[in-house]
This record gives sequence, C-alpha cells and structure tokens, in this order.
Amino acid sequence: MSGPNFLNNAIEIIKQAIAEDTAGNYEQAYTHYKNAIEYFFVAIKYDKNERQRESIRRRLVEYIDRAEQLKGHITKPQEKRAEAAAENTSNGAKSKGKDDGDVDGETRKLRQGLEGAILSEKPNVRWDDVAGLEGAKESLKEAVILPTRFPQLFTGKRTPWRGILLYGPPGTGKSYLAKAVATEANSTFYSVSSSDIVSKWMGESEKLIKNLFAMARENRPSIIFIDEVDSLCGSRSDSEPEASRRIKTEFLVQMQGVGKDDTGVLVLGATNIPWTLDV
Repeated sequence: MSGPNFLNNAIEIIKQAIAEDTAGNYEQAYTHYKNAIEYFFVAIKYDKNERQRESIRRRLVEYIDRAEQLKGHITKPQEKRAEAAAENTSNGAKSKGKDDGDVDGETRKLRQGLEGAILSEKPNVRWDDVAGLEGAKESLKEAVILPTRFPQLFTGKRTPWRGILLYGPPGTGKSYLAKAVATEANSTFYSVSSSDIVSKWMGESEKLIKNLFAMARENRPSIIFIDEVDSLCGSRSDSEPEASRRIKTEFLVQMQGVGKDDTGVLVLGATNIPWTLDV
C-alpha cells in the first residue's frame, strides 16, 4: 500500500472520528482517532513531500491532543471505581508484593542511595519554553510522549525507542530539553550523573547500575536521564582502569542484555563530546 492510500484512509477515519465526537459518542470517537493516528504515522513515514509531511504533523498533534482528552474523559469513571475498590482493601493487601522484606539489606541500602535521583517534583518546563530545536522536540515527542499516551500504537515491530542521545556544545539546550521531557512525560524520571553511580568500593558501581535499572523497570514507564554520559561510557582503552571497564559492561548488559525486559524504560543521555563515547 502506498503513502497516499495510507493518508486517504487516515482522512476517512478522522472524518468518522469527528462525526462521532460531535454526536457525543466519545468512546467510538476515541477508537476512530486512535486508528487514524496510526495511519497518519505510516503516511508520514512514506510521504516524500516535506511540506505535506509538516502539514500532517501539525494536524496530528491536534488529533492526539483531542484523543488524549477523550481518553481522560472515558477513564475517569473507571478510575473512580478503582479508587473505591482500593479503599475497601486492607493496608496489608495494599502493600503486598512491595514490602521491603522482599529485598536484602544491601540492596535496600543501594536503592535508598538512588532514591535521590528520582524527580518527585516536575521542573515546570514546557515544550513552548524551549526556543527553537523543533526537530529535537518533535523527535522526543514521538519517542517519549506518544508511547506513554498510546502504547497500543507501539506493538509488534513498531517498538518505541530504548535510548536517545542529546549532543551539542555547552549551552545549546540539552539539559533544558531533558527538563521539558520530565515535565511533559507521565513517567518516573531518574536524573543521574557519575557521582550517583561511581563508588570507591569495588563492585558497588555495577550494583548501583543494576539496581537503577531494576527500579526503573518496577516503576515503568520510566526515563533514566544521564547527564554528561561520556564520563561513564567513554571509549575503552588498554590503559583504562578495570573499574571503568566494568561500569561500561554493566550498562551494556542492562540496556541490551539477554533476558532484560526494558519495555517502558528509556535511557536519555546528554554529552558535549559524542565522539568519545564507547560504540
């Protein structure tokens, strides 16, 4: 099927969505919006006309916002029922499976040290607060925001990104973009640096990395932001310390290792010198 056919299908479905929306049939409208958004994504992928692609993107943002509003309207009654059911459960049942006794004392201590990396308060930086960088913002919206809002669009071979690298000279807005992501994304946001990971004790750095990713998986969807990632994952050399090599190896194992389910976990790195990273 060609790009124009995808676009035509999307237009036909969006007409149905608008008609159902106008009629007050919000569940049917949400279903049509969701299907149309999926077709629009494919149309953007195959359309070679940059001006038309930009027009589709602008429309797509409007449809996504409306679908998000309808989703919130539909799920509110369900959330109220869930809250009422939760009030009838005992405190013991609420905490079942999350008791600190499930982990040993050493792991609990390591996790307590990493809890300071969790941003409990959003930085209050919106996309509109970031001047320029439109390409980067659009990429981050597609990679970070959409998978959390519409996870059903990212199934099968269409999987969300697992890692993003922000690079550029100092002062170009990398960390500010990360703050915007933390504000806009409905995810647990971990902001870490080398001081949170590197330990003077042999083997503790690898354990910290392992527990960081374990916490991110337990609280998915989650984002791990590593500022100045080159300080942790620089190029390997024969003269580098064994501890540094083991840190890089543990990062690779946690991000790409066999048996690691990283669905819903995104690693966001920032660096001024991308050419020094281990590739």
